[in-house]
Amino acid sequence: NYIGTEHLLLGLMKEGQSIAAKILESLGARLDEVRQETLALLGDQYYPRPKKRSQTPVLDEFARDLTQLARESKLDPVIGREQEIERVIQILARRTKNNPVLIGEPGVGKTAIVEGLAQKIVSHDVPDVLVNKRLLQLDLGALVAGTKYRGQFEERLKAVMKEIRQSENVVLFLDELHTLIGAGAAEGAIDASNMLKPALSRGEIQTIGATTLDEYRKYIEKDGALERRFQPVIVKAPTVPEAIEIIRGLRHKYEAHHRVKITEEAINAAVHLADRYITDRQLPDKAIDVIDEASSRTRLMALMPPPELKEIERELERVRREKDMYLEAQEFEKAAALREKEKLLQHREEELKREWEKNKGKGTQSVEEVDIEFIVSRWTGIPLSKLEEKESQKLARMEEALHGRIVGQDPAVAAVSRAIRRSRAGLKDAKRPVGSFVFLGPTGVGKTELARALAEYLFGDENALIRVDMSEYMEKFSVSRLLGAPPGYVGYEEGGFLTEKVRRRPYSVVLFDEIEKAHPDVFNMMLQVLDDGRLTDSLGHVVDFKNTILIMTSNLGTSLIGKRTSPGFLQESDEASYEKMKDRVMEEMKRAFRPEFLNRIDDIIVFHALALDHIKQIIRLMISRINKQLAEKGIELILTPAAEAMLLEKGYDPVYGARQLRRTIQKHIEDPLAEAIVRGQVAESARIEVDVEGAGFTFHEAPPVEAPLALAEH
Repeated sequence: NYIGTEHLLLGLMKEGQSIAAKILESLGARLDEVRQETLALLGDQYYPRPKKRSQTPVLDEFARDLTQLARESKLDPVIGREQEIERVIQILARRTKNNPVLIGEPGVGKTAIVEGLAQKIVSHDVPDVLVNKRLLQLDLGALVAGTKYRGQFEERLKAVMKEIRQSENVVLFLDELHTLIGAGAAEGAIDASNMLKPALSRGEIQTIGATTLDEYRKYIEKDGALERRFQPVIVKAPTVPEAIEIIRGLRHKYEAHHRVKITEEAINAAVHLADRYITDRQLPDKAIDVIDEASSRTRLMALMPPPELKEIERELERVRREKDMYLEAQEFEKAAALREKEKLLQHREEELKREWEKNKGKGTQSVEEVDIEFIVSRWTGIPLSKLEEKESQKLARMEEALHGRIVGQDPAVAAVSRAIRRSRAGLKDAKRPVGSFVFLGPTGVGKTELARALAEYLFGDENALIRVDMSEYMEKFSVSRLLGAPPGYVGYEEGGFLTEKVRRRPYSVVLFDEIEKAHPDVFNMMLQVLDDGRLTDSLGHVVDFKNTILIMTSNLGTSLIGKRTSPGFLQESDEASYEKMKDRVMEEMKRAFRPEFLNRIDDIIVFHALALDHIKQIIRLMISRINKQLAEKGIELILTPAAEAMLLEKGYDPVYGARQLRRTIQKHIEDPLAEAIVRGQVAESARIEVDVEGAGFTFHEAPPVEAPLALAEH
């Protein structure tokens, strides 16, 4: 296959009597020696043998042979997915329309199913009809690349189809099937899908497609002629136990690549944390990525210098700068002292470097649960402490944590905590949401705050609260905004507000604010969620609500709660009348809502009007939050009893509840303090005491103390 100048030289020397040979001899060249030297040089070079002529050169150029890769053990093992692979085999064995298309969300393992089929073909674990088949993945990008002129793309695709027809043992895998639509189409040309249609309908070529549900609906379904030639196979995301098995099967590949050991705890943590906190992607893909990145980090950390060495290097640099500064200033005593310190640091640095070099890369590092938590924390922004806390510990101290934010509503906190513990212990219907509650009570008593506190405590983030203001859904037509517009209407392809939010974040608290204002049709929709824990949106997606907590707030019966309170405050001796009032509120609920709706609610909770002690606690809680914000500047805010009493007097209104208190603190405390800080009147690490003078508040700097009096958090 290869002829170079060295071969021509050998040929000339072989003809000993030729003119060229005589010219070489006349120039002093000894032909035997030149011949030997040339042969020796040629012996050091390797020229590959010409390959056996391929029967499918075009396919070899534009496709990837999955069966050959399976023979060479270059494909990842496929765990589970037996049913899907079996279904694909059944469709491939059909007489007509024997072209399966795998439809599923990105990352659920569509391509892995095809790779699993290739492995089964190689191991002869398939029916006779598929035993000698070659499974080729067509690279449509390569097929289109470089086709400058009209007809070039069609020519290539025709060549591909011709080779498939002639070989009779090729199954073509079209990943991202929707890219066929419009591929190669130019003015006056036809695209790939239209060229393939006749061959597919005649059964001349056999294909397996793979695409997402959205792309299938957008491109394939619209082309009825193309759609009828494919048989859909829906690929759902694996469950958590299935995903754990999949990663166990892949473990050895990642261990070999990263040269680490992946523990069983790390695998469990990767799947559970990815399932719970990485909500915009699918299992097993997201859990595999977490394992991959955690393994990469563990390996790199083992190869990096230890933190102590970095710290010593920084300290050494600082000492050298200071020493040079003293030498320039001719302060030789100080420079000499720093020189001694520099020697000690250099000695320690050399010791650590020797130790690190000796141990670097030795032994196998382990990927532990804490490494997985670190990666998930980096991805999601959820603090590591939230991820590290075990759920059993979290549930056990739930009331205590919620009381830190919710004041004076012990029955509400206890009822919600009981329902969530019951759900997590597996004692609820697995299909229904974690909990469904109606919160009743006047404004400003903590209904929405409890929903926020739940989202932050259970799901690690206040943004896990999906708030739906039901006053926006008062009209009959507005209900479609929750599920998405019907076909033919504007915004059909965008999906619904509620369904899209829950689909993106299945672990969340859904707050339906002021439900009494909603149109009755909204409650028909909510019956399905409360009973089956699922909704189907206008695009056909089934949205799962089984990991959500549904909270509905209402101001029904507020007048009844208001009537029985002495100027805005609940007296502790009034518990009996509170129970009577609660019964009357429940009667009003029964008049406002249908029985089938109320019957599906886990608990209807009537919030107390706030007592005087509760208001004091809320003041301290709000001041404590201000102190947390001021902590970065080292400033501490202290209220005198007189200031607290005046805030109580100015800030509580029986009509507006604690909201009025928040506005009062903002106006009389936060605004003057912010102005003083901006003007530079408050020094860093200052203790500011708020007192009362006349009808207003005064601010002055309190003397520092050894143990600062922190405001109690309740």
